[in-house]
Amino acid sequence: MRKALRWLLALTVLIGTLSSAGAATAAGPEATGTTDIKERLLSIPGMSLIEEKPYTGYRFFVLNYTQPVDHRRPSKGTFQQRITVLHKDTARPTVFYTGGYSVSTTPRRAEPTQIVDGNQVSMEYRFFTPSRPEPADWSKLDIWQAASDQHRIFSALKKIYSENWISTGGSKGGMTATYYERFYPKDMDGVVAYVAPNDVVNKEDSAYDRFFRTVGTQECRDRLNGVQREALVRRTALEKKYAAYATENGYTFDTIGSLDRAYEAVVLDYVWGFWQYSTLADCTDIPADAKNATDDAIWTSVDTISGFSAYTDQGLTPYTPYYYQAGTQLGAPTIHFPHIEKKYIRYGYQPPRNFVPRSIPMKFEPSAMRDVDTWVRHNARHMLFVYGENDPWGAEQFRVGKKARDAYVFTAPGMNHGANVAGLVEKEKALATARILDWADVAPTAVQENPAAAKPLAKFDAKLDKRDIERHRTLRP
Repeated sequence: MRKALRWLLALTVLIGTLSSAGAATAAGPEATGTTDIKERLLSIPGMSLIEEKPYTGYRFFVLNYTQPVDHRRPSKGTFQQRITVLHKDTARPTVFYTGGYSVSTTPRRAEPTQIVDGNQVSMEYRFFTPSRPEPADWSKLDIWQAASDQHRIFSALKKIYSENWISTGGSKGGMTATYYERFYPKDMDGVVAYVAPNDVVNKEDSAYDRFFRTVGTQECRDRLNGVQREALVRRTALEKKYAAYATENGYTFDTIGSLDRAYEAVVLDYVWGFWQYSTLADCTDIPADAKNATDDAIWTSVDTISGFSAYTDQGLTPYTPYYYQAGTQLGAPTIHFPHIEKKYIRYGYQPPRNFVPRSIPMKFEPSAMRDVDTWVRHNARHMLFVYGENDPWGAEQFRVGKKARDAYVFTAPGMNHGANVAGLVEKEKALATARILDWADVAPTAVQENPAAAKPLAKFDAKLDKRDIERHRTLRP
């Protein structure tokens, strides 16, 4: 009965919306005599088609949606925000995904989408190109404005996809899903946030230092620390190589200030970058005797993991929105390097301000993350946080308190920044899968009676469910 009532209400709203669509939008189903999903999507005011790509069993659309630059003052300008829709069936639940950066225009399913066998809506985060207002008022790039983008997209698409919705994302996308829930807790029926950092007090980062003292094995830590130290010991020789590399590729260093600053930033990211994207088994690729390794071996190891292009102007520019947010609300980690003598470190971990052009003003708001953390601890409902045991970003996690309900924090053993439900121990994997199915209102009777029987409803698709971690050069979640 509940489903039937919800369906009738959704149909009533849908009919009302389509009948009032403006002449500038595509004709609604009533006018054309069709219920084609593309026409239904394009009947939404402000929605336009970029392209449709074929994929067996689905319809995949790349779309633009008109958003206000400032949701508090919607009359003060708009911009086009890129979204994608992986359509399966309006009778299925929908997963709202964001990676917190640009959106992929290749059909992909997030893990919860496979679990519930549903539709997926993916959003490009505001101010990542091409979803950037012109001219860009950077003061309108904050977590509330971005959450309001999601709320507005959800409100428009809920009229078509009327079944249950679950939001999800990994890393900065997991943070994004959490912030969305904090500001619009009535929108989603569940939240699955993967490897989401939670930097409550920006100046207190001792948790990261503790993490690096114990992660992996002593042998692996010694290898990584040795290469990192040696790269700074050989700074003069390797910076000559760096300068030639920059000249050859046309790289510049105006934003960070100098090649020397960029070089140290890349080297200091080395150990963090290894644990974020690699596994303990990959330690065999790290030079075992750094002091006797060649310059080329040290360079290659650092470049493979950290990437010497990362702190060039060309490497930083696509990620200006992230660094802006890190320096205004999200916070950024600072760690220490006890295995490297102070005489070799000139700058230490540099603040986000150094990675954003000086023409963009920035001021840190320390209350933003404290507010979200407090809300999650006391108000989390239908929320699942998944972390990787060997992922540095998991050193500061979200936690749920006694007032939270049906909310969980799980850690996948041995996993890195690509941790997921499938990587949890069996008992937690079954419980997490069962809760996701229940939140989506598609849990089979067998799972309702025995959560241990929970499994994804859709079969694994090697292309659609590709789980490669999106690598972000430099220290970014």
